[in-house]
Amino acid sequence: MKRIAIILAALATIAAAVSCKGGKTDDGAWTRNSVVYEMNVRQYTPEGTLNAAAEQLPRLKDLGVDVVWLMPIHPIGEKGRKGSLGSYYAIRDYREVNPEFGTMEDFQAFLDKAHGLGLKVILDLVANHTSPDAAWVTEKPADWYYRDSLGNTIVEYDWTDIAKLNYANKDLCAEMADMIGYWVAKGVDGFRCDVGFQVPAEFWTPTIAGLREKAGRPLYWLAEAEVDWMYDAGFDCQYGWKLYHIFQDIVNKKADADSLARHIQSDYIGAKGNHLTLITNHDENSWTGTEFQQFGDAWKALEVLCFTLPGGQPLIYTGQEVGWNKQFEFFEKDITPDWTENEFTEFYKYLTSLRHDNPALGPDGGYELVSTADSTIVFKRTLGDNCVTVSAQLTAPWNYNVSVE
Repeated sequence: MKRIAIILAALATIAAAVSCKGGKTDDGAWTRNSVVYEMNVRQYTPEGTLNAAAEQLPRLKDLGVDVVWLMPIHPIGEKGRKGSLGSYYAIRDYREVNPEFGTMEDFQAFLDKAHGLGLKVILDLVANHTSPDAAWVTEKPADWYYRDSLGNTIVEYDWTDIAKLNYANKDLCAEMADMIGYWVAKGVDGFRCDVGFQVPAEFWTPTIAGLREKAGRPLYWLAEAEVDWMYDAGFDCQYGWKLYHIFQDIVNKKADADSLARHIQSDYIGAKGNHLTLITNHDENSWTGTEFQQFGDAWKALEVLCFTLPGGQPLIYTGQEVGWNKQFEFFEKDITPDWTENEFTEFYKYLTSLRHDNPALGPDGGYELVSTADSTIVFKRTLGDNCVTVSAQLTAPWNYNVSVE
């Protein structure tokens, strides 16, 4: 009987290491080379629910998405709430699902459906702060939060609907790590960590390592940050903020192809991890403008660079794949994009196929700068006998060309 038990345990271990798709072992390659899609659940469907959003997952699979990043799905605080529905990032309870979006069973069904399609799902982890009416504010020791001289929780920036957590408290660190493990146990594949640079390395380093070991499977860690120490703390990818701002400067004639080439050489070549390359996301869309408002006719050439530059993991935000040219309301329910496929859909399918079909564009592909003459950057990405040459004219008419050898 003991021998049978050992064999059964071994088989269970093997089965746990096999993915849902094709019976292949999950070696974690996807954490280094994926197309990430940010889903704004509130605005994704007329219903604004996880169940309705789940019906769109086959479309995302067909689009060529690998990882679906859900903006925060947790209950939102009422104290200091902005607008009638509030900010997703003012979380009242980390272990529950916002009733606006559905139930925990709805979330599990969404996750299971995504996994069945071969998609990974990561959650937006807001570890820097809670809402000011979260249970921890009154139920936990006062020093779980930063407080003023009167004992009131404090806010940052103009985020008047939040209370900042104090990671000098070790019990808070333990509770936060346990909470993250709660979602890992449900099958979540990783986390996008909101303002991750404001939570100390002393928390991230042991937490990420411990959760990876306990999970026994790859977990993807994406930081809303761009500082080297976060790679050392265990993050796979950080925001390409500097690249995004260089794109803005290029469009505004404050930078050029040489500026871009210097940045890639200094910050991307030999980096310890990847950068999330983007021309929009939820913040930029709602607060700065759509990619069309910001970049005009340049958006397509810049998106080609996001999918082909070394050290990058490209991001597609809700609506980009159909050319949605509207700034989403952030604290209210807004109208939903028309998901009918069009020329934008075909463009993004071309980019995801280009990325998936050419290993030279992945993290192991080489990079050779060919030229920055005439306001056009030309570079080659090579791996084995696969070579991709990319040129992007960084002035009007913003032409681009990609050739595969």
